Amino acid sequence: MKLGNIFKIAGLIGLITVLSKVIGFFRDVVIAGVYGASLTSDAYFYAYQIPAITLIILGGLGGPFHTVTVSIFSKKDTEAATPPSEVESALNTFLNITGLGFLTITVLIYFNAELLAQVIAAGGSPELHTLIAEQLKIMSPVILIGGIVGILFGVSNVYEKFLLTAVSPIVTSIVIIMGVVLAGGHYGGLVLAWATLIGAFLQLVIQVPAFLSAGFRYKFHLDLKNKNVRKIGEILFPAALGCSIGQINVYVDMFFASQLTEGSWSAIGYANRIFQFPVGVLITAMMISIFPAFSKLVGQEDWQNLRHYFHKGINYLWFASFPVLVFMAVFAYEAIKILFERGQFDSTDTLMVTEALFFLSFAIIFYVARDTLTRVFYAFDDTKTPFFIALISIFFKALFNFILIKPLGIGGICLSTVFVSCINGLFLAYLIRKKINLHFNKLWTDLKKIMLVTIVMAGFVIIFKSFLTDILADGKVYIALNIIISCSLGSIMYYLLALGLKIEPAVQLTHKIRHKLLSFQKKDKPDAD
Repeated sequence: MKLGNIFKIAGLIGLITVLSKVIGFFRDVVIAGVYGASLTSDAYFYAYQIPAITLIILGGLGGPFHTVTVSIFSKKDTEAATPPSEVESALNTFLNITGLGFLTITVLIYFNAELLAQVIAAGGSPELHTLIAEQLKIMSPVILIGGIVGILFGVSNVYEKFLLTAVSPIVTSIVIIMGVVLAGGHYGGLVLAWATLIGAFLQLVIQVPAFLSAGFRYKFHLDLKNKNVRKIGEILFPAALGCSIGQINVYVDMFFASQLTEGSWSAIGYANRIFQFPVGVLITAMMISIFPAFSKLVGQEDWQNLRHYFHKGINYLWFASFPVLVFMAVFAYEAIKILFERGQFDSTDTLMVTEALFFLSFAIIFYVARDTLTRVFYAFDDTKTPFFIALISIFFKALFNFILIKPLGIGGICLSTVFVSCINGLFLAYLIRKKINLHFNKLWTDLKKIMLVTIVMAGFVIIFKSFLTDILADGKVYIALNIIISCSLGSIMYYLLALGLKIEPAVQLTHKIRHKLLSFQKKDKPDAD
């Protein structure tokens, strides 16, 4: 892949990811309409957190299995018709060890589901524990599937099969939607559990063609002496532990949420899904395209280009993230009312999710910076540093939850996420200096301008929202109209102010638009006789 194509590919993946997130949103709307923020939805969201460790955290896009695969194999020859034998042997060994390990974990979780239910929802009722255990048993095979999917995601990225990787998560959402709709509210949360399992299996099936088209052939053998296998082990273990420890933060949140009113964990889950829409689009689009480039540049010891693409990547992410923060914070209540408030999801549920989303929205700035810095560490085959930082974060998460939950409730749990993300990012920024000087001071120039423009735009959006609220009726159509008009005008103002201050992403976007327009004009211009 040519380095110049990175941001074009990121744009394409971003569009596909938007589609995936829209379908995921519709899935959540369907679930909320049938189950609301209830005991049934709580049980599913609690139970799902364990298989989610492999399907989303470890095996998902940007997870350690995907990341390590890209880090190791992107440094190999990917132009040959068939992969070198040692590369194929290393990949098959990686797949087999992962399969055997996660199969063992799957069996253990299946036979200990009741105990795990009591641990992850310690403050819950016996009925909640029973529901969690039932669904966890059904979804336990997702643990086996998730690790394999993560490796195949990485193979697809290394061999530039980006489309399959980006489209794959849509499948699970579609299966869940179909399951809930066809069940018509019957069978409780079991429908959600079975649909999740089937969707995960289909994600695995979709990745197989890319694996085969890259020239790989699956064989069951364990080549433990292969140097690539040893390298995988050296960087995968701390990366996997780091992500698993990150998941412990989720369990910490679950523990505190179980002490609040019924539906609290569902409310945090719904808020997180809204939050993950823009975050997922931005991070997925950028990381899928730029991380292989980071790894190649480190392999080539091209430090100048590494700094260049790091600066460009994080500038683009921040430029897009700040207005998203404003829109989520200002229109949290209105967006949730339109998206979820129907069926069993009532106005009380809307207020609970609004509170969670408002505080969580401020984490987006630190999320994108933290994830970009983490990929730089991974490009250096260093997964230990992010692991130790994640380990430290458990203490801070529990501490901030303990301090903030009493005065803020659900909002305190979400605000603690903001603080922990900020602390993680600062630690990463400080420690990366041992490997490379990323010249963070050069980022500050555009960041100051972006923050200034964001403050002006936020003021405008708040005032204009209030103005439209006074003159429009209360129906959902008018609320949607308010959101669309206010956000559209706010985005235009943000872009024009950024262009006036010569913020690089705005300037680059303008150049691209002009270039496209000139290209169209040349095509339409008739040839001279």
